[in-house]
Amino acid sequence: MAPIELFFDRGTLLLKNLPTTLRKTFSQLKWDERVLSYRAPANNYYDIALYLHKEGIPFLDNAKQFEPTRLHLSQRITPRNYQQEALDHWIQSGKRGVVTLPTGAGKTMLAMLCISKTSRPTLVHVPTIDLMQQWHGLLEQFFGIRVGRVGGGYKEWEQLSVSTYDSALLQVEYYGNQYGLLIFDECHHLPGDQFQYAALASIAPFRLGLTATPERSDGKETLLYEICGPLVYQVHIDELEGRTLAPYRVQTIEIELTPSELEEYQKFRNIFLNFIRRERIRFDEPNGWQNFLFKSSRSIDGREAFQAYLAQKKLSQASGTKLQKIWQLLAQHIEDRVILFTQDNEMAYKIGREFLLPVLTHHTKSTERDQLLNKFRGGVYPTLVTSKVLNEGVDVPEANVAIVVSGSGSTREHVQRLGRILRARPNKEAILYELVSKGTAELYVNQRRRQHRAYDRYR
Repeated sequence: MAPIELFFDRGTLLLKNLPTTLRKTFSQLKWDERVLSYRAPANNYYDIALYLHKEGIPFLDNAKQFEPTRLHLSQRITPRNYQQEALDHWIQSGKRGVVTLPTGAGKTMLAMLCISKTSRPTLVHVPTIDLMQQWHGLLEQFFGIRVGRVGGGYKEWEQLSVSTYDSALLQVEYYGNQYGLLIFDECHHLPGDQFQYAALASIAPFRLGLTATPERSDGKETLLYEICGPLVYQVHIDELEGRTLAPYRVQTIEIELTPSELEEYQKFRNIFLNFIRRERIRFDEPNGWQNFLFKSSRSIDGREAFQAYLAQKKLSQASGTKLQKIWQLLAQHIEDRVILFTQDNEMAYKIGREFLLPVLTHHTKSTERDQLLNKFRGGVYPTLVTSKVLNEGVDVPEANVAIVVSGSGSTREHVQRLGRILRARPNKEAILYELVSKGTAELYVNQRRRQHRAYDRYR
């Protein structure tokens, strides 16, 4: 009997000469008449090859185009206790799995230890170009070799490379058999309808997911564990506070709307509420928001209700009294390094114009973004205003005060914003201010996003 042959074919795995007795052993197999082979998603390679090896079934592995390679650290990393525990748990899980560590707890250092222990060509996935450059610099520093970059105009494939999710997605059908270890930074992005293909179309047997908050509002973290490996280790912000992370406090400040703002808010709020009551729309149901969008698009009253929803939301998030409070807080923290977070670009630019502050949004060009961040780190700019660009990944250890002017109900977003100011420094105490418009739905949004143990003592 001819040995089974494994091939990689543009993001899928081909199995030739598969005996009838084995066809039900492997899931997701589909017969391809054109190549007279069975096809499976490439990420099934690990389970299939491992099974054939354990059962002593002869096979030819033509799929794998990587071999063990020397990736030794040129600078010594002494892991903290929890990093060593995370590394041990990941290795015990077959070098597959997700590790959850707070922002500032050293996820990148853990990843480098995993790369060194695995010694296979490695591709690191990151969500932004800023993070790609950050990882690239650290990997070259600690491994002392040329590190590839893919994304942002770069197309460099090396034994050790870092790529944005977007660029990896476009290239995985060609390079999905070139890497033995995949690392997914901010891996909560991975279950997205498109990004998951970066994992599904690769045969890499070893995988590491890194995030501070694996939970997703759509519940798709289960898919994350299927394609990256189980949750193997987790440590929380409060467990590292005052040691690895700076001690912190959170203060919610209720802001009174002006009489005219409150009158306008209530008018728009009533239009919105009357419509959803009349149409029996419930936002506590899984499809509540989609139901509102659908019904609001079908009538003049619905479109008016949608515009009223946007208007009341804008009044609560961008009131004039919030600007007054911002000025007071900036004066109070004139010696500190402050980040102001907003829900949208409009409010970010409004604050920037009002107080002559630098503003960072997704519209900011990469060179200007680098200049702003470097001047913030160096103290030239003590304050930065941003919408969502700094929610995750960017390293700004000098920041010790965050002012959340407005935000969504996302727990992840709120934890990420807290994480931006928690990197430990001598004698540092981090402070997060939340500005919430009194008597508005912002109070409920604030309560929703605090459903995390990092905020337990403030609820």
